Amino acid sequence: MKSTKLLATLLVAGMLFTGCGLKNSQAIIKVNDKAITQNDFDKLLDKQLSASPFAKMGLGDIKNDKNSVLYLMTERSVITQLIIEELLNQEADARGIKVSNKDVDEAINKIIDKIGGKERLSAILKENNVSINQLKSDVKTQVRMQKLARTVANPKVSDKEVKDFYNKNIDKFKHGEQVRAYHILLMTDPMQLSQEIASQSKKELSENEMANKIGEKVKAQEELANKLAKELKADSSKFAQYAKKYSQDTTTAQRGGDLGYFEAKVMVPEFSKAAFGAKPNTVVGPVKTKFGYHIIFVTDRRPAGTESFDKVKNNLKESLTNEKEIKAIDDIVNAAKKKAKIEYVDKQYDPEEITKKLTSQLEEMQKQANGTTPKTKK
Repeated sequence: MKSTKLLATLLVAGMLFTGCGLKNSQAIIKVNDKAITQNDFDKLLDKQLSASPFAKMGLGDIKNDKNSVLYLMTERSVITQLIIEELLNQEADARGIKVSNKDVDEAINKIIDKIGGKERLSAILKENNVSINQLKSDVKTQVRMQKLARTVANPKVSDKEVKDFYNKNIDKFKHGEQVRAYHILLMTDPMQLSQEIASQSKKELSENEMANKIGEKVKAQEELANKLAKELKADSSKFAQYAKKYSQDTTTAQRGGDLGYFEAKVMVPEFSKAAFGAKPNTVVGPVKTKFGYHIIFVTDRRPAGTESFDKVKNNLKESLTNEKEIKAIDDIVNAAKKKAKIEYVDKQYDPEEITKKLTSQLEEMQKQANGTTPKTKK
């Protein structure tokens, strides 16, 4: 079971408590007379929009279309998050909760131990465009919220609770036959290749030119995959080294292509067929899937079974503790909202006004889908 829900949220979203900027320091919202500024809003909005999968797919400049459904939903989410952050900060301040540099260092060292080393942490930060200073700020926030939860409630989980959960949810710990494998991926997805080619081209390419470029790239990937597979079948000891150098699966490349243990159902059929058909300590491939060409190194396999309690106990206990901490934080926020004075100084940031705009846009989209309203021509 996953045991880093709070941390994962912080790493992926990059949640920060930002200060006032000089240029946009005017208050747009007041929470118990504490200001949330335009600068606070802009920073978090930029962060959330840039992290959006739609932005990563290159689907236009979302920020400039302030009437779009995606923008309005993000805008409302940002305002809600800023208000919650301010309420929690005020609650922590009222209880004198502080976080030392030692607290932050200890928390980061735990992260490093969990994910497999500093190199892996650096890769995750790079993938999510998060600086080390930002990570420290995020972790400081997480630790402060954990201390707040522990001050207000008792999130400790007893050994008996852990054992009871395990026994009542034993099916969660059962698994089918598994293999452990490493892989190298050379991507051939047309959309990803077109974005890569467009970013490297000095001129705008026609559809035919783009198609030809994609075809050339796919052929080059196939040739490289065949070359690497031949070399690794002759000497599998170089697999981790090659994965770090060549694999375009950035999530696994930095750990030598390691996928860990997995069941056949979690991978695409072509990949699973090759991996489960191989003997341990065997390199197979290239295997073509919708993602590209894979070279697979199977190192172990184990039969279907159930994870023992002793093996999952520590992670399970941490996971259940995190759930209690999250519940405690939710209770604190709900109680704080009931007694808080929240003033929308600039009415355009009132969630009710944003919801009205969002509802109107969704209704308009539904009409267009039903063919009852002509689409506006640009």
